[in-house]
Amino acid sequence: MSIKSLLGLRATVRLVGLRSLSSSSAEGTVLVNQKIYQTDDMTNVSPKILSHIGKNLHLQRYHPLCLIKERIVSYIYSKYRGNRGNPLFSVIDQMDPVVTLEQNFDSLLVPKDHVSRNKSDSYYVNREYMLRAHTSAHQTQLIKMGLDNFLAVGDVYRRDEIDKSHYPVFHQIEGVRLLDRIEIDKLTGTSEEIKLFENGDKTTYKQAVHTLDAAKISEVDLKDCLIGLAKHLFGDKIEYRWVDCYFPFTHPSWELEIFYNGEWLEVLGCGIMEQEILSKAGVNDKVGWAFGLGLERLAMVLYGIQDIRVFWSTDSGFLSQFEGASPQSNIVFKPFSKHPQCYNDISFWLPKESFSSNDFYDLVRDVGGENVEQVNLVDDFFHKKKGLQSHCYRITYRHMSKVLTQDEVNVMHKHIEQEAVNRLGVVIR
Repeated sequence: MSIKSLLGLRATVRLVGLRSLSSSSAEGTVLVNQKIYQTDDMTNVSPKILSHIGKNLHLQRYHPLCLIKERIVSYIYSKYRGNRGNPLFSVIDQMDPVVTLEQNFDSLLVPKDHVSRNKSDSYYVNREYMLRAHTSAHQTQLIKMGLDNFLAVGDVYRRDEIDKSHYPVFHQIEGVRLLDRIEIDKLTGTSEEIKLFENGDKTTYKQAVHTLDAAKISEVDLKDCLIGLAKHLFGDKIEYRWVDCYFPFTHPSWELEIFYNGEWLEVLGCGIMEQEILSKAGVNDKVGWAFGLGLERLAMVLYGIQDIRVFWSTDSGFLSQFEGASPQSNIVFKPFSKHPQCYNDISFWLPKESFSSNDFYDLVRDVGGENVEQVNLVDDFFHKKKGLQSHCYRITYRHMSKVLTQDEVNVMHKHIEQEAVNRLGVVIR
C-alpha cells in the first residue's frame, strides 16, 4: 500500500434512508468518502457529526490548529535529521477517518471490555467500521508501510459531555519512532553493543521481552524529545513532571505535565510501544516509542481561547486574528462573542432499558448545534415508589456571533424535548 492510497479524499457525506442515527438501530446506508456503508444496530453516527468530516482544520492555512501542528512539526524536523540532513520524520495528515474496529482497538491491544469500545463512548458506522477515536488507529498500517519515524495528524471522534473544553470532534498528533540496535548504540555514544531483547519478566520499568538497557535508552530518547517539545511550545523555563500512567498500547507509560499559569497542565501521553504491536506489524528487530497530544488543548492554552467551539467558526472575528501569523507568533485571542447566555432546564424519567448521557448530549448537539454552549446534569435521583430514575439537565444557550432571544431558545428547547421523547424513550416531567 502506498502513502497516496492511504490518504483520504475530501469527504462527502450523505445519509440514505435513515430515520435517526442516535443510539437506536436504523436500516439504510451511509456514504462517506465516496464509499457506501451498511448501517446496523451499532450505528450511532449522525449527520451533524459526519458533517465535520473533510473540513480538515489542521490543514487550513493560518487556522490556529494548523499553526500548532506546524510548530510541532518544525521542532521534530529540527531535532531528528537523516544522514543527508533531511527530516527523519514523515508527516501523514490526510488519512481517512473511517477505520475498522480492528484498527482502532485490536491492533492496539485495547481489551475487549475496555470502556472506549462502548457504543456510548465511540461513533460507530456499523459493527465493522467506526470513526477513529485516536490517530493511533493508523499506527500499525503506517509501520507495515515501512515508516520508522512518523507524525500522524487528523480529526478524531469521541462521544463526550458538552462544555467549553469538550467537543465530539477534535484533532490529534501522534509521533512514533522505531529504533534498531544501531540506533540504540548511537544513543549511548559508546562502541558497546546493546542487546535489545530477552526472555525476562515484565516490571514497572520494562516489558518482558525488552532488556533493561534497551528500555531505559528508549525512555531517555523519548523524554528528551518531549521535554524539548514542551520547551519549544511554552518556553525554556518551564517546570515539568512525569506521571506514571496506563495505556493498553505502551509500557511503561507516562503523562507529561507542566506548571503553567499557577496549575499543573497535562500536555501529552507517551510510552514505550508494546512489542506485540510491532511484531504483528512485521517488525521484530526494533523497539519503539510513541506519544500523542490534542491540538485543541494546546491551542486553547497558548492562544487563550476559552471555548472549544470557536475552532469551527468561520466568523471573520475569529479567523482574522490569526491571518498572516506564523507558527511562532505570540497571539492572545480576543473573544468576539459578548452575547448573553440563556438557560433552560429539561427534566425527564429515564427509560427502564439502558440510557447514556452521551446519547442525550449528541441529541442536543444535533438539534441545537453551535447554539448550545454547555449542558450540565444538575439533578439525578431515584423515585422509590415509581421505581424510576430522573435526570435534570441545564442547557446553556449562547451563539458565538449573534444574540439569541429567549423565544428562539424556547422553540429550540421544545424541539430537544420532543426529540428526547422520540429518540431516547424518556418521559418529560
